[in-house]
Amino acid sequence: MPGNRHPLVLGDNGDVDLNSDLGEGYGRWDLGDDAALLEVVTSANVACGFHAGDPTTMERTVRTAVGRGVAVGAQVSYPDLVGFGRREIDVAPADLTADVLYQLGALEAFARAAGGRVRYVKPHGALYNRIVRDPVQAAAVVEAVRRYDPALPLLTLPGSAVEAAAARAGVRAVAEGFADRAYTPEGRLVSRREPGAVLHDPERVAARALRMATEGRVEAAGGGEVAVQVRSLCVHGDTPGAVELARAVRAALEGAGVALEPFA
Repeated sequence: MPGNRHPLVLGDNGDVDLNSDLGEGYGRWDLGDDAALLEVVTSANVACGFHAGDPTTMERTVRTAVGRGVAVGAQVSYPDLVGFGRREIDVAPADLTADVLYQLGALEAFARAAGGRVRYVKPHGALYNRIVRDPVQAAAVVEAVRRYDPALPLLTLPGSAVEAAAARAGVRAVAEGFADRAYTPEGRLVSRREPGAVLHDPERVAARALRMATEGRVEAAGGGEVAVQVRSLCVHGDTPGAVELARAVRAALEGAGVALEPFA
């Protein structure tokens, strides 16, 4: 029913969320500095075991996030530990819905045990990019969220296929921008296989984040600009120097009078 549809949530209230992908270690292998990032970000996209994150890592990350008042989100992905969830997989819609539900349930157990809850969903890597353009897989992910809790927000790029699927299903979509990633002229993310796809200079990353938050625009690869009005900004936890990047983004936003608040 049209009356049950949620509009795409944009950063129009003078505040913005800062999120990062966390809990992406596995067993004896650590990735990124989760503890330091949880002192900076307002939302944590926690890996749910399919692309990274073993139970102990998930429990530790969620417990720390809850203790620091950081919103916990489920970072769901394809079952691709070897490829870190950055390889596309052709999954039947029913299987993809079940995969997402499985990951949501796993992270929710740790969140409840820590005195919190899963407050949003953010697909990871290849799944994130696939459902930007693929309406079939987008609908399968949205169906999992709808079955689990239709009030649970879903992070996505503005103008994506999953945004449209969420609107049809009555699921809240939240517009996300990427401080440390290059954009195409169409407003999509430049493939990580391309040079310059990931940005590493703190000053440049902070300036891009501030412009997205205050002007709703970002420079595109090759020149020109893209409209990207967003409610949440991401700095990837596995990017080299991620803590420095996140601190620079937060300082730039706060220095410009932008309030940092979780969207969920």
